[in-house]
Amino acid sequence: MAQKGIIHVIDDEPIIHEVLGELLTSEGYAVELSSNGEEALKKQPDFEFDLILLDLLMPGMDGITVLKKLKDVDPSAVIIIITAYASVESAIEAMKIGAFDYIQKPFKHDELLLTIQRAINLKKLHEENVRLKDELKKKFCFENIIGKSQVMLDVFEFIKASAPTRSTILVQGESGTGKELVARAIHQNSDRSNAPFIIVNSGSLPPDLLESHLFGHVKGAFTGAISHKKGLFEAAHKGTLFLDEISSLNIETQAKLLRVIQDKEFMHLGGTTTIRVDVRIVTATNTDLEDLIAQKLFREDLFYRLNVIKIELPSLKQRKEDIPLLVSHFIQVYSQENNKRIDGISEDVMKVLENHSWPGNIRELENLIERAVVLTKNSVINRESLPPFLLALQNGNHKSFSSSLGNGSLKDELQAFQRKTIIEALQRSEGIQKKAADLLNVKPTTLNEMIKRLKISTIDYSS
Repeated sequence: MAQKGIIHVIDDEPIIHEVLGELLTSEGYAVELSSNGEEALKKQPDFEFDLILLDLLMPGMDGITVLKKLKDVDPSAVIIIITAYASVESAIEAMKIGAFDYIQKPFKHDELLLTIQRAINLKKLHEENVRLKDELKKKFCFENIIGKSQVMLDVFEFIKASAPTRSTILVQGESGTGKELVARAIHQNSDRSNAPFIIVNSGSLPPDLLESHLFGHVKGAFTGAISHKKGLFEAAHKGTLFLDEISSLNIETQAKLLRVIQDKEFMHLGGTTTIRVDVRIVTATNTDLEDLIAQKLFREDLFYRLNVIKIELPSLKQRKEDIPLLVSHFIQVYSQENNKRIDGISEDVMKVLENHSWPGNIRELENLIERAVVLTKNSVINRESLPPFLLALQNGNHKSFSSSLGNGSLKDELQAFQRKTIIEALQRSEGIQKKAADLLNVKPTTLNEMIKRLKISTIDYSS
């Protein structure tokens, strides 16, 4: 008979030792016997007991005290109390402390064995759940980056390998693929995790203002510099500085960044004092920097400094097997945020999501799921909660959402829809991109990139 588990019997009565020893051994359990609390506590760290049978009434250390000490040693210990009828109240108190159940003396063998088996089964189920959650975290999630596809598992391994180093890292991928999450994961898994992690959206500021943010300035360095100001490099000392949209830096700022990387020092704007810093630099781009080098828009020497380690993020259409995991994650996040119970999505909705090309990548999927969670009146998200344009694309009714569209490709039609939507948002926001980005629920930097890519000019939305 295979061993069912190890049970620790703690009781001062020799007859209980004899009876339980024979009963449990005959049922396939290994048994360890202790006559008092002190003896039991000495044995506890040396064994992995599946269950403990504990008598409440013992000389010296009483059962309640032993229970508390056992739980201090191992909070997950499964303990069944053995008690006489007169001490049932104490048994109930023991259950409040953490005992699984109690059995009254004199006990029936079948009742005791059934309670033991139930307790061990529940413990195994709990351990299996913990194991599965750990496995899920290790296999499918890394610092809020979710995926089980091989391309994402490769990204996880790249992060693990590169995070402990001091090298600069370039994260490349389309907008909405999670470049900032990767940068955060690199920081959190490095020896700088207790120091600042500072984000700089390089494309959202004009060059002069960006340099002031990065390097700081002295009083009078330029019009409006009414006081001394430290820069983000100083703020990130001993930590990580994440430069998003690195491709948007002008040549002059690139030269100053190169000096900081090479010499680990810089000067405030208008200053004469050299400041030394220890900062790990992670950059990100959705542009091919080598193309910019060929156009003389990006310094080749800076590129090689930034590109020591390169992590390429796949688009969502390259990892569609991750869509169910991402959907489940976003449903959980936005259900909690909106205090709603959403159990999942219907099969036909999942098919729609898996068939979509996701030009906005994970950010587009997240926004869509947030919208669906807010709008759905059911516990399961169905087609009525999806945007009309997405259903129209899936059904082939292209003209139902834009009469101006021709017979172009899916990519052309999606770009036309995006262009129309952005122009409408800009018109409603009187041309202020920050307000338009809020309406569209995207980052201002992402909106700015889309405006450039879709060639939207002020003429398109100022009329």
